[in-house]
Amino acid sequence: EVQLQASGGGLVQAGGSLRLSCTASGFGFDDYAVGWFRQAPGKEREGVLCASHLDGMQYYGDSWKGRFTIASDRAKNTRYLQMTNLKPDDTAVYYCAIRPAGLGCPGPSMWDYWGQVTLVTVSS
Repeated sequence: EVQLQASGGGLVQAGGSLRLSCTASGFGFDDYAVGWFRQAPGKEREGVLCASHLDGMQYYGDSWKGRFTIASDRAKNTRYLQMTNLKPDDTAVYYCAIRPAGLGCPGPSMWDYWGQVTLVTVSS
């Protein structure tokens, strides 16, 4: 059974950092792209960034360039979203998702499997 477990959220002050984890069970990440998405209160789900060995790393917008990046730990079958210089506007529930690698980084509706949410709250 394919499962994705997202974790690592919490409360952080503006300017701080967090690392979110997306751990897979039932499959390995090698053949998949991993996407990170978020949904703020009252807003639609939006893409943050995605990455695979075929697609490289792609941001969905400029807001996260220079602040967010993806890292991986193959031994732990985990992909990370490393977030720095967090802002109150980054407050949201965060998701990880997967789809086959090499097909680009489309919007949320095109991803196949979703992990559980993890909440990030950034205080001013």
